[in-house]
Amino acid sequence: MARRRTPSASPAATPAACPCGLSAAYADCCGRLHRGEAAASSAEQLMRSRFSAFAVRDEPYLLRSWHPDTRPASVDFDPSLRWERLEILGATDGGPFHQDGTVEFRAHYRERGRAGSMHENSRFVRHQGEWVYLDGVIQP
Repeated sequence: MARRRTPSASPAATPAACPCGLSAAYADCCGRLHRGEAAASSAEQLMRSRFSAFAVRDEPYLLRSWHPDTRPASVDFDPSLRWERLEILGATDGGPFHQDGTVEFRAHYRERGRAGSMHENSRFVRHQGEWVYLDGVIQP
């Protein structure tokens, strides 16, 4: 008796994983924030969505989610750099009932075929009721 083969999902049919590292598909995770369908509920969620925005090169979202006092005029994406993975190392405050918070993270990238990482402690604040990135300190 012949066994029926169960077709496997093709890569095109599989939703793309979100660059932020959570298990949801990009469209259902950070993509909702990037499209303006949802707002970050915490500093960590904003951090994750900003990492994803760097990974997909979404300059409008990055600028919208940056505090106006520290926001640059534009984001210069290096074409030789690809953001690959985010590790959240810790967070303080930054929840639904806070006005500020910090997120410590390590962002992994590949530049010209070589792996690297950036370690930063970022500060987030609420501006007009929304979480925004204020600034960060790069750690050695």
